[in-house]
Amino acid sequence: MKTRQRPLLLRPTFFLLTTLLLLLHHTNPTHSLINPTAFSAQAPVPTPSTIYPTENNTEFIRTSCASTRYPELCFNSLSGYASAVQEDPARLARVAIAVSLNNARQGAAYFSNLSKEDDYGADLRVSAALHDCYSSFGDAVDQLRGSLDQMRHLVGAGSSLTFRFQMSNVQTWMSAALTNEDTCKDGFDGVSVGPMKMDVFDCVQRVEAVTSNALALVNTFAATVSTDSTSP
Repeated sequence: MKTRQRPLLLRPTFFLLTTLLLLLHHTNPTHSLINPTAFSAQAPVPTPSTIYPTENNTEFIRTSCASTRYPELCFNSLSGYASAVQEDPARLARVAIAVSLNNARQGAAYFSNLSKEDDYGADLRVSAALHDCYSSFGDAVDQLRGSLDQMRHLVGAGSSLTFRFQMSNVQTWMSAALTNEDTCKDGFDGVSVGPMKMDVFDCVQRVEAVTSNALALVNTFAATVSTDSTSP
């Protein structure tokens, strides 16, 4: 049997980190898009103050992550972007979605590669389950991408009705992405426990955890801005 290589999830890549720093430094600090797949050669080189996080930046992420379901994972996966986030909850939400999107993409690629292995071609149940995982993770990627794009086009909080509608879209799509990630496990209900099934469940659990944390940070941002906009 071939040796499977587990997907490297939850580790911020240098490319992703560099792009987040450049785009956040270059764009509007509240409603800009963080696109982990795009690089602009026109973006200015970050200054040392944007490269090295301050204690306040790091503590802001730690405090924000305390409200998530997996606070330690949240901090470990997002603290590397502290200098880009600074103390802006909108930036933190966008970074969290971008990191979640990156993990979901890696998960989809993992299931795509795994479903092509000859070892599982003869087991129709396993083969179908792996293809379902690839499909459900592909849907999750689309929903997370849509969430990130919607965050880029957020109106000012003063336009409360439009803002709430946009944030509702983000929350709905991210919830759907979380459901699609979890759906992957359904196809393995009748599959015997073994290394492959354990690897699949481990992958799904890690991606779900990152998405769950991102959704929690989005919910916190939406609630905070909504409360501020209705305050006298």
